[in-house]
Amino acid sequence: MIYLVDNILNYLIYLFIIYFGFKVHPRKNKFFCWISVLIVLCAGMFNMYFETDSPIVYIFWSVLSICLFFEERLLRLGLLSIALMYFTGIMDTFSVMLLQILLIGGGVETGITWWMEIAYVISFFIYFLIYMKLLKKNEVYLNDIECRYKVAILVQSSIFQMFYNFVFVFFNENHTMYGWDAYGVFFVSIVGAIYAIFLTLSLAIKNVLSNKQNKELQSFMYMQKEQYDYQLQQSIAIRRFKHDLTNHIGVLRELVNRKKLEEAKEYIDTMWNIQDEFELKIHTGDSFLDVIMNYYLYIATKENIKFTVSGKVTTITYIEMFDITTLMGNVLQNAIEATQKTNAPKIRVELIEHKNEIFIVVSNSVVEKINTNNNFLKTSKRDKKNHGFGFKNIIATVEKYQGEYYMDSFVENGEPIFKISIAIPKEINR
Repeated sequence: MIYLVDNILNYLIYLFIIYFGFKVHPRKNKFFCWISVLIVLCAGMFNMYFETDSPIVYIFWSVLSICLFFEERLLRLGLLSIALMYFTGIMDTFSVMLLQILLIGGGVETGITWWMEIAYVISFFIYFLIYMKLLKKNEVYLNDIECRYKVAILVQSSIFQMFYNFVFVFFNENHTMYGWDAYGVFFVSIVGAIYAIFLTLSLAIKNVLSNKQNKELQSFMYMQKEQYDYQLQQSIAIRRFKHDLTNHIGVLRELVNRKKLEEAKEYIDTMWNIQDEFELKIHTGDSFLDVIMNYYLYIATKENIKFTVSGKVTTITYIEMFDITTLMGNVLQNAIEATQKTNAPKIRVELIEHKNEIFIVVSNSVVEKINTNNNFLKTSKRDKKNHGFGFKNIIATVEKYQGEYYMDSFVENGEPIFKISIAIPKEINR
């Protein structure tokens, strides 16, 4: 019976780490999930019947059950399951050593058979702490961590295990020579080893957060530079127009003096059209938002994208300049990239102001209807490691101001449309 319990506990630990640690989702076809569970139970009954704990059987059911249960590339799942077997085996060993030191002061054989089950509970508690205190707290997952840190944790834990196995065997063979003080030191060193793994993982997470912050800053600076270049071009054009204004007035005066009113009228219309190019086409009610909207109107016009904005707001000064640039810049940039691939590219922005909150709704045409059931989108770009930050930054900004967002995809007049709706309250509870 103990073999069956071992398999089930190991299986649950694998499911927990892969789902919550790596954010890999179960298969939509539940048949494969139930087959995965059945394989675990059959392997446990096999071990129980033959009273064996064969490593081959253990590896076989672990890899096969994980590959059947989760929706991911089989090679990645296979490598992931093998790495988990190795690492969780080390943690289970540490947990057994802790139990033996606490209960009997060493590795003396006593015939107690339930150590492994308690060791699983201790190991699971460690994984749960890692998830709550490191991963969930920082919104970072193990798949975000660089491979070198993952390898470092495996190598580090391997060195710890080899050392403790040697020392523990020595204590077991010479337990009469040592008192509780020696086992106390050994206990503290095992706790220290586990803490060292925590520290390595914390360093890896800090690296992820630092890289994420750098990419966000680079993205912000790029959008700011693009907007600055646009405003600079407008400023240069205005200065040129003003420089020639005296000449233009002189021409008009001469045309009027010669009674050439029609030519003068045409000349005025030409001047009016020129100056109209300098004026902001979009007026939202907020000067900084005007700059962003008019910049993306300029980009959309160059790309032959129909860009319309409706509605106004009084002011959005309570949203920091950095955040409004991040929010609207990423929303509109994503919309432009998506709609460029369609036959009839168009973007529609709606601004709606209520008493307590502001709604920003951006719709754009897409090639095909998008699955938005999980309210989160993955990047379609090949370099997924360095892309996909757009929606993450949008979500982070919305949540910073205690707002809400909703994504939807539907067909309008026979054309697939993607829409993101953002609601941001005017007052934030600090």
